[in-house]
Amino acid sequence: METYDYIVVGAGSAGAAVAHRLSADPRDRVLLLEAGAASHPWSFIPVGSARLIQNPAANWLYSSEPEANTNGRRIPVPRGKLLGGSSAINGMAFVRGQAQDFDTWAQMGNQGWSYEEVLPFFKRMERYEGGDDRFRGRDGPLRVTNPEPRDAIFQALIKAAAEVGIPHNPDYNGASQEGIVMSQATIARGRRMSTARCYLDPIRRRQNLHIKTGALTEALLLDGKRCIGVRYAIGDAVREAIAARAVIVSAGTINSPQLLELSGIGQPERLANLGIAVRHPLPGVGENLRDHYAPRTRWLVGKKGITYNDRGRGFGLVYQALRYALLRQGMLASVGAPMRAFIRSREGLDAPDLLLGWVPMLTVPGTKGPRIAKQSGFSCYAHPMRPESRGHVHITAADPRRPPAINFNFLSAPPDAELTIKAVRIARAIMTAPAMAPLRLTEVAPGPDRTTDDDIIDWVKRAAETTYHPVGTCKMGIDPMAVVDPQLRVHGIEGLRVADASIMPTLTSGNTNAPSIMIGEKAADMVLRQARA
Repeated sequence: METYDYIVVGAGSAGAAVAHRLSADPRDRVLLLEAGAASHPWSFIPVGSARLIQNPAANWLYSSEPEANTNGRRIPVPRGKLLGGSSAINGMAFVRGQAQDFDTWAQMGNQGWSYEEVLPFFKRMERYEGGDDRFRGRDGPLRVTNPEPRDAIFQALIKAAAEVGIPHNPDYNGASQEGIVMSQATIARGRRMSTARCYLDPIRRRQNLHIKTGALTEALLLDGKRCIGVRYAIGDAVREAIAARAVIVSAGTINSPQLLELSGIGQPERLANLGIAVRHPLPGVGENLRDHYAPRTRWLVGKKGITYNDRGRGFGLVYQALRYALLRQGMLASVGAPMRAFIRSREGLDAPDLLLGWVPMLTVPGTKGPRIAKQSGFSCYAHPMRPESRGHVHITAADPRRPPAINFNFLSAPPDAELTIKAVRIARAIMTAPAMAPLRLTEVAPGPDRTTDDDIIDWVKRAAETTYHPVGTCKMGIDPMAVVDPQLRVHGIEGLRVADASIMPTLTSGNTNAPSIMIGEKAADMVLRQARA
């Protein structure tokens, strides 16, 4: 039996931040459990995310259940299975979200989560050289950089967006999100800045921090209504660890509700049907799942030499490899979607509600992940940022190695379909603006023949995927379906908190990696404040 002050389950975007802060005091013994491996060679190189998207050595490789609005398809739900979690395999775009996102959380009864109250944690976590000191952090662990739009394709997009009324915004993580801009990225000197790299590597020699990889947490240990530790397995060896102060579950939107249910915390009838003893009824566990359901419009480019398809094949790839090896620059050092636009679907809105993102490359499916296509082109994904459709994640067996069932219920809320259609139409407007004419574009998907709303939404159901931003399955709140309170304590269970994207009551406006790290920072602060009280 092992004893620690704190046990953190999951070393991902939030969990690594939690462990970093809790272990700062050498008197506190911290155990950090990660089911995946310590690292993967492709994780260090930014373009390596394409090699990890279907790699079981670094990815849980989940998929959703077939649905009517996915045309019966299973949608891939990649989740990181390494130290750093999904920050070790993602597209590295750094997006905080809008002030409105967090103010909405506070208005829902989550005191302490307004924008002004979470801003200090966003600033604490980042090291960024641009923007306004009022909004940006300078000395945090996480390196954030801002590439310049040097390539002709990005310059053309900025001009085209201006022609349809979308301004350029130099810092969408500053005072205002609205506009088109190059993606800020968790990349520095050509290397991925995962939370493993930025939060864990600098503190590995702390004697009071014990990091265990390949450690699958099977259940929480409960003494009545108090969590006292965890049971975990490394290979065939099953162990137990006791937490004198608290267990913090940071296993992510898919695995955090899974662990609660495996431990007897959740919907009583569902658990009983699986032969799991009900230790604490909590109906919201696994509910409120949200994600960005995004179709990818696809375009062929007649002008040669400006997309990654031209640069990433044959001698072009050799050049890019040498450029990366010598200078840590070029295509191999690029963020997944280098340009994005935050836009309003109609006039009169207080803030943008749609997101477009551009990838200067066309890909085709491959056995080890997407492969670069022979044709020159690029894609633009388009989606509403705050969808209302909600699904759920639930276990299907009392086996921690059995993947849970993921049901998104995409487009079940009518506004989501309406806004998706508007996003696709705005993407088309930008791509066909006069500034894009020199690129000689040809629309491939949805295709110029798909013009009506019904045509577009039919194509969305056949082709859309997520942008890999699942949230909400351990919702924070004070209502009956909330799983954690505003202090991230699991309702009705002492000594147990959840700190990751699963606690988000609503989806933030954009990528979710930055808000997840902020949640980890804020959770650690809450835990330490309680310990000092």
